[in-house]
Amino acid sequence: MIELTIPGRGTLRLRHLVCDVNGTLALDGVLMDGVGRALSSLRDRLELHLLTADTHGRQGEIDRQLGVRAIRIPQGDEAQTKAAFVRGLGRESVVAVGNGANDAAMLYEAAIGIAVMSPEGLATEALQASDLVAPDILHALGWLDRPMRLVASLRR
Repeated sequence: MIELTIPGRGTLRLRHLVCDVNGTLALDGVLMDGVGRALSSLRDRLELHLLTADTHGRQGEIDRQLGVRAIRIPQGDEAQTKAAFVRGLGRESVVAVGNGANDAAMLYEAAIGIAVMSPEGLATEALQASDLVAPDILHALGWLDRPMRLVASLRR
């Protein structure tokens, strides 16, 4: 668990990290360099959940690399499916990371939503629904590794 007291927002007890895969952790179905190491360093504090439509059909390899089984999201109404997943975990305990339009509702629902700039782009819907925007996934995961950086950005 990561516990943060953010002035103007209160205390957050984050237990779950929910990530979109393609465009966020992977590019063209291939895990981006350094992502496995960065996620590994968070495993003792956050339970990792991957949500994907497996656009490129390579999720099995990513699952193997990360030692996690991603939840496959059927095409159609992906945004609401991802948001419902966050609500099911208890939105107040979730930090969510994504870049696509279908991630916007998930980012909005989470206690902390982080939109990630990606070589694939960043949908304006995700940008508007997020609490923070990271220049890339490694910065976003680094903020979780050093959570006082989140406090500095999110304090009111």
